[in-house]
Amino acid sequence: IVVGRLDVNTSGLLLFTNDGELAHGLMHPSREVEREYRVRVRGSPSAAVLDQLRAGVPLEDGMARFDRIEADSTEGSHAWYRVCLREGRNREVRRLFEHVGFEVSKLTRIRYGNVVLPHDLRPIGTKRLEGPAVADLVRLASVSHVRPVA
Repeated sequence: IVVGRLDVNTSGLLLFTNDGELAHGLMHPSREVEREYRVRVRGSPSAAVLDQLRAGVPLEDGMARFDRIEADSTEGSHAWYRVCLREGRNREVRRLFEHVGFEVSKLTRIRYGNVVLPHDLRPIGTKRLEGPAVADLVRLASVSHVRPVA
């Protein structure tokens, strides 16, 4: 079972499990499991625009906002940010930036809950999570049991 999804233009961390209850818990909006992305946008949003994204903007499926947004770097006509949110609506990161007039040109999920994308993991590479990392995910998902494989 894939935990969360990435659209065709997004790369990064995907979690897989054979435990349906764990997958459901990690994805359910009530658990508010944090997801972190590294985002490159065309242009450079002002401080006021970033504040607006933190405060919330209306999207067609309701209000949305970033829990955290931090400038990472600026490369010519592009700016890089790290953003965190606690829900997984369809294309939410892209739609938030589009709402304030900025196009996302690259998007990578770098963290899901307590699991961080390893810097040395190549595309399509895998890494098995072991005991403590699995136990942390179970706790985040508020699942009542621990299975050996996650």
